[in-house]
Amino acid sequence: MISEARPPLLEWGLDTSGGQIPSYQDMHITRDYYEILGVEKTADGEIIKKAYRKLAMQFHPDKNPGDKEAEEKFKEAAAAYEILSSPEKRAKYDRFGHAAFQQGGGAGFQDVDDIFNQFSDIFGDFFGMGGQQRRAQNRNSPRRGADLRYVTEISLREVIEGVEREIEFETDVNCNSCGGTGAEKGTQPQTCPTCGGRGQVVRQQGFFQMAATCHTCRGEGVIIKHPCKSCKGTGRGKQERKIRLTIPAGVDTGTRLRVTGEGEGGYRGGPTGDLYVEIAVKGDSRFEREGNHLFGVLKLDYLQCLLGAEVEAEVVVGLKPLQVPPGTQVGDRLKIPSEGVPSLRGSRRGDLYYTVEVDFPTKLDKDEDQLLRQIAEKRGVPVSGSGGSMFGFLGRKK
Repeated sequence: MISEARPPLLEWGLDTSGGQIPSYQDMHITRDYYEILGVEKTADGEIIKKAYRKLAMQFHPDKNPGDKEAEEKFKEAAAAYEILSSPEKRAKYDRFGHAAFQQGGGAGFQDVDDIFNQFSDIFGDFFGMGGQQRRAQNRNSPRRGADLRYVTEISLREVIEGVEREIEFETDVNCNSCGGTGAEKGTQPQTCPTCGGRGQVVRQQGFFQMAATCHTCRGEGVIIKHPCKSCKGTGRGKQERKIRLTIPAGVDTGTRLRVTGEGEGGYRGGPTGDLYVEIAVKGDSRFEREGNHLFGVLKLDYLQCLLGAEVEAEVVVGLKPLQVPPGTQVGDRLKIPSEGVPSLRGSRRGDLYYTVEVDFPTKLDKDEDQLLRQIAEKRGVPVSGSGGSMFGFLGRKK
């Protein structure tokens, strides 16, 4: 499991509630991190920090209670800042885009509290102690489980036809014995008497307030006198998951399928996170893909190009007849309609294009040599005087 350059990630939602076949919802495209923060690519670290502070202030959950859109923008800005505030990560992003972090190590937060924890210095600057107290209180409140990311590889044929794939993974869930409290059955965690459940101890020094992690509860806000034997007081356990996933035809590398409610288990009765299955399409030696179209190379005999022919051309699955017009030149492109990739948004399928390469013989027998010299003489084309060689007129336009 892993906790996205142009090309952008395409995200499709899957609702597996009730064991029904997943339904595909609206598509979401990951935005450029510089665009999210509203800064130029040449912006220095201070400008990036100021831009993030402004957005964090605007979309802070405490200022927008219950506003899911504001919360998503808050998370989006944090993800952009995490990458662009790090010189090393920013250099990778500038070079490879979101693809630089497809295997982990990039921007990713379990929830809003995770953002507060990572950027505590910034939030302390303009939210004071409120942000720290909020984090401490939320540690022991019901929280949504983290989203999980799973990468699966499929072939080009499976892209064309669609495929069902069974995936297995392990995730954290609430401990069955204690229900996630961390306390032995029949007991409950107790509010920390030192910090009153805030997880922070505040001391006044002159005009300043200094906050420090509570040494009694180590910032948890609660004390567990009788830890659960199954989870040793952590409140969490591991669970093996196995789900069957329908991957629709037309997906591409970077497409993400969201499976609702199959992520990490919630904390203390909170909702379960989602599972994001990211698609990686295996390379195919025969074809290259551009959008919904496929491109390949077709080698033809020079006589087929000169005189025209009907040939059997390979498509993703099987063979299809292809008409070669007389006088076809090297580099010409021939099309087989509707043999490309299906569209995710409809029933239309792209086309398959073949670029012509001509296979010239390296040696001619006596009869072929004489016939071609007669043709060259008739067309007034100068050729070499030695037999058995190739002729300058072959493959040339008149």
